[in-house]
Amino acid sequence: MLTGMPISIALGLTVLSFMFTLTDVRTESVALKLFTGIESFEIMAIPFFILAGNFLTHGGVARRMIAFATSMVGHWYGGLALAAVVACALFAAISGSSPATVVAIGSVILPAMVAQGFPKRFGAGVITTSGSLGILIPPSIPMVLFAVSTNTSVGKLFMAGIVPGVALASMLGATTWYRAWRNDYPRMPKATLAERLNAFRQSIWGLLLIVIVIGGIYSGLFTPTEAAAVSAVYAFVVAVFIYKDLKLRDVPRVLLSSANLSAMLLYIITNAVLFSFLMTYENIPHALAQWMIDQGFGWIGFLLIVNLLLLMAGNVMEPSSIILIMAPILFPVAVKLGIDPIHFGILMTVNMEVGLCHPPVGLNLYVASGIAKMGITELTIAVWPWLLTMLVFLVIVTYWPGLSLWLPTVLGMQ
Repeated sequence: MLTGMPISIALGLTVLSFMFTLTDVRTESVALKLFTGIESFEIMAIPFFILAGNFLTHGGVARRMIAFATSMVGHWYGGLALAAVVACALFAAISGSSPATVVAIGSVILPAMVAQGFPKRFGAGVITTSGSLGILIPPSIPMVLFAVSTNTSVGKLFMAGIVPGVALASMLGATTWYRAWRNDYPRMPKATLAERLNAFRQSIWGLLLIVIVIGGIYSGLFTPTEAAAVSAVYAFVVAVFIYKDLKLRDVPRVLLSSANLSAMLLYIITNAVLFSFLMTYENIPHALAQWMIDQGFGWIGFLLIVNLLLLMAGNVMEPSSIILIMAPILFPVAVKLGIDPIHFGILMTVNMEVGLCHPPVGLNLYVASGIAKMGITELTIAVWPWLLTMLVFLVIVTYWPGLSLWLPTVLGMQ
C-alpha cells in the first residue's frame, strides 16, 4: 500500500523472500508449484466468462434487457430505478462480473433516469449496488476463483448462488421502491401485453444464455468450464450476427481487452498459489483452526470474525486478491468447525459484493463515478441506504445456511 506496488507482485516477492531466507524449500519445488497451480481445468472458465461478458457489454444486449425490465416494472414507484435493479440481475446472470454489469446497464439507464427527473445521486446509488449482483448470480468469476483455491465444486457454487442472488435483488428492489415511494419519484405508463411480449422477443437471445449455462451445468450436458466456452461463442454469434451491434472489425479490440483482464487475473492467481503453498507448508491454517477450537469459538463466532476480516480486507483489496489470499487460510478452519464449504463460498462472495461498493478501492464506485460524473465522496453518501440493505443481507446469508444450500439440496447436488 505504501509503495503503490500491485498486489500480485507484492504477494509474490513476499512469499519468495520468505521461502528463500527462512525455509529450506527447494527452488525446483517452487517452480513446479507455480506451474501446477494454474494447470487447473476450472481456471480456463475465467477468460471465457470475461470474453462472453465483453461481447455482451459491447453487443447491445444490455439495452434490450433494460427495455424488457422497464416493460415489466416501469409502472411502479421509481419505475426506471426498479428496471435498473431487474436489468442488473438479468445481465449479472450472463456476464459474471460486477464492473461489467455497472458499465453495461448504468451507461444506458442512468442518463435516462436523470432525463426523467430522478436525482443523480439516487440513480447512481441504485446502479452501484445492483451491479454487484454480477458476482453473486452465476456465472461468477469470484466463485470460480474460490473453487480453484479450495478445491470446491464450481457447479454447486453456481447453483447455490441463484437463491441468494434473487433474494438480494429483491431486497435492493424493495429499498429502491420505498425511497421512490417516499419521495414520489417518477413512474412510467403501464406497458401493454403486446409491448411486453415485443420487449421479451427482442431480449430473448440474451436471456437464452442464462438457460444454456445454468441448464447445461445442471443437466450434466457440460462442465462449468465448458459452459464458459459455449457462452463465449454464443455471445459472439448473438452480438455480431443476430443483433449486429458489434462489427467484425471491433472483435479484435474486444479480444484484446479480455486477454488483458485475463492475464492480470492469472498473474494474481499464480502468486496466490505460492502464498497458499507457503501457508500449508508452515501449517498455519491447521494451527489457526486448533487455536479457535481451543478458545471455544463455535461456528457462530468464527463466521462473525470472518465477516469482519473480509469487510476490512475489502477496504484495501479487490475481490480476486481477497479470495485468493484469504480462502486457503480460512477454508480449512471453516471445514474443521463443521461449516458447509458451499455455504462458506457464498458467504465470501457476498462479502466481496459489499467491498465493491465502499471506498477506498470499491471498483463499482469508481466505474459508477465515471458514468455518473460524480466524486467518490458524493457517491459514497448516495450509496449508503442500499449498502445498509446489503449488510443486513450479509447477516441473513451468514447465519441461515439453508438460503444458500436449499437449491443444491433440492437438485440432489449436496
